[in-house]
Amino acid sequence: MLIFDADDTLWENNILFERVIDDFLEWVAHPTLDRVEIRAILDDIERANVVTHGYGSAIFLHSLGDCLARLRERPATEAERRQIEELAVALVERRVELVPGVADTLTELGRRHVLLLLTKGNTEEQQRKIDASGLGHHFRRTHIVVEKNVEVYRQVVAEHGLSPDATWMIGNSPKSDILPARAAGMNAVYIPDPYPWALEHADLDPEDSRVLTLSTFPDLLDHF
Repeated sequence: MLIFDADDTLWENNILFERVIDDFLEWVAHPTLDRVEIRAILDDIERANVVTHGYGSAIFLHSLGDCLARLRERPATEAERRQIEELAVALVERRVELVPGVADTLTELGRRHVLLLLTKGNTEEQQRKIDASGLGHHFRRTHIVVEKNVEVYRQVVAEHGLSPDATWMIGNSPKSDILPARAAGMNAVYIPDPYPWALEHADLDPEDSRVLTLSTFPDLLDHF
């Protein structure tokens, strides 16, 4: 059984947010804080907001507005909020860009194994991305959850009657994909994203023989 993450594993996601953040940092240009310091403030705001409100582009835009308000020491104006939305047009329009080789690789893997999809975030937004990707038919079942933690992985194992030893979680996030899957007794495949989100960072055990690290998505065909 192969279980796949979605964002930044099957399609590009964080790089779109990073492009918006670069434009935002250029736009806000603070008189005393540099880009690194402003980014640290934004990261702190995002970290707090995802705990309270969850994930998704709407929450991200809210975090940008909160960051601007903190920097300006006043609420963002309607014009400023419109400017933030214009910066984030690619997110608002929710375009989907597949990671190279994903479609063909899933087609071949589907001939050999049962595939599941496990993604976190806003249900409506994640389902729209799945539909837009054209990949949904590859998966026997899709799970969209608020957060991916060890309890969620155990629930998936129980619901499908899986053997953890014969189940692999495949994703790009150490925090959400690899560590909780391993804590649930599953194997894991880590495919690092070249544009990782700071909030998804976590240290992996280099001695863990049940974590396979691959360079690209199509490399899965050499192992499964």
